[in-house]
Amino acid sequence: MAPSYMATNPLLKELHGDLRRRMDKAVADFQTHLVSLRTGRANVHLLDQVRVDYYGTPTPVTQVAQVTTPEAGLILIQPWDAGLTKEIEKALRAPEHGFNPQSDGKLLRVPIPPMTEERRRDVVKQLNKELEDHKTALRNVRRDGNDHLKKLAKDKKIGEDEEKRAQDEVQAMLNDEIRKLEEAAQRKEADIMQI
Repeated sequence: MAPSYMATNPLLKELHGDLRRRMDKAVADFQTHLVSLRTGRANVHLLDQVRVDYYGTPTPVTQVAQVTTPEAGLILIQPWDAGLTKEIEKALRAPEHGFNPQSDGKLLRVPIPPMTEERRRDVVKQLNKELEDHKTALRNVRRDGNDHLKKLAKDKKIGEDEEKRAQDEVQAMLNDEIRKLEEAAQRKEADIMQI
């Protein structure tokens, strides 16, 4: 693979690094979101978005309790502070999470029922919406990069040929990152639709 034109050009090196960092961050954010999508099997990452009021601070459940999955259809939550059991139960029952935990005062059992076909389709819709949001974020990074290149060309710091070559490289970076997003989404969709 040939070295990046932008990475070797002193005027464009910083811009290249910034665009690469921002695009990689968008892909990493999407992959983090994918982990928390429900697939029908118990997974501790299903609780990544659940926050508990811990002394006035919204804190992830995984930071205030031990979370395990002893079997495919069950998540066990054992709070380190027994006083948090009610708070965790309340957070899990919130409509946006939709869990139905059972508590014995010290331990919470969160059953993960098998997903219906309709629920699977809803999760896939949610996945596709998230995919489009992250594609838009990547396109915004490309737009910012191209605007910066146009400004450099307007200020006569780079020529038209250099601007075109750099814009082509930014587009290639975008295409590569979108391909990564789509491949990850396809794998997750197959996982969700698997019975």
